[in-house]
Amino acid sequence: MELRRRALEVLSLAGPEGKVEATAKAWVEVSAGRYSLDAATTLVPAGPLPGRPARPTLVAPQQVPRRTPFSTEGRAALLHAVAHIEFNAINLAADAVWRFVGMPEDYYLDWWRVAAEEATHFGLVRGHLRTLGHDYGDFDAHDGLWSMAEKTACDPIARMALVPRTLEARGLDATPPMQARLAKAGDARAVEILGVILRDEVGHVAIGNRWYRWLCERAGLDPVAHYLLLAQRHGAPRLKGPFNLEARARAGFTAEELAALDPTPAAP
Repeated sequence: MELRRRALEVLSLAGPEGKVEATAKAWVEVSAGRYSLDAATTLVPAGPLPGRPARPTLVAPQQVPRRTPFSTEGRAALLHAVAHIEFNAINLAADAVWRFVGMPEDYYLDWWRVAAEEATHFGLVRGHLRTLGHDYGDFDAHDGLWSMAEKTACDPIARMALVPRTLEARGLDATPPMQARLAKAGDARAVEILGVILRDEVGHVAIGNRWYRWLCERAGLDPVAHYLLLAQRHGAPRLKGPFNLEARARAGFTAEELAALDPTPAAP
């Protein structure tokens, strides 16, 4: 199995079941060491990327209605949003493997592990969503995560800076309050699933931090100063609190980076 070529195949698949199954099968091969590094060439996708189903309908972020966990429909909409994030995260990890040529072997292994864990997360959330009488695709969603992937497609430093350690790191902050609301709504299974996701996402953000710093060191860049430049250049959202500082520290953010976070609470 060629690591980058198989990642491109996974990325191209549209159906959720097929994408999850292909990711899991590939991870079995990777874990067993049955893989090779592709030649340092550009792989050409056969169709549009990423592959994804016709539904959910993608709308502007401001058009996605607010969700409350205190009704079955509202809780389903909230979990659908989580499922959409996890589905996108499979694509983001596969894209990180396929797109960037000439990285160390450990880079590709790290992002294959992320893809496999995101596929597991998607399956967990989707399974619970089905117990609420809904499925992935039943609610509108937005494309914020993939939009940033497109903006950073030509620069692995920007990709590591602004996808895993910016947008995905927001999940470290958002998950505990979401768990508290779901617990108040009486959905213990959703709280449990989000606990699994939070545990694994600390590791995913740590991988983003690891490779961002490795790339900065290779290029002779200061990670803190260059991050600010990249955030401005690519229109990254301004991060506002509250922040899960403990989880962010475990994910590899430095004391300097944590101190620089804006403590102003985000608008409700």
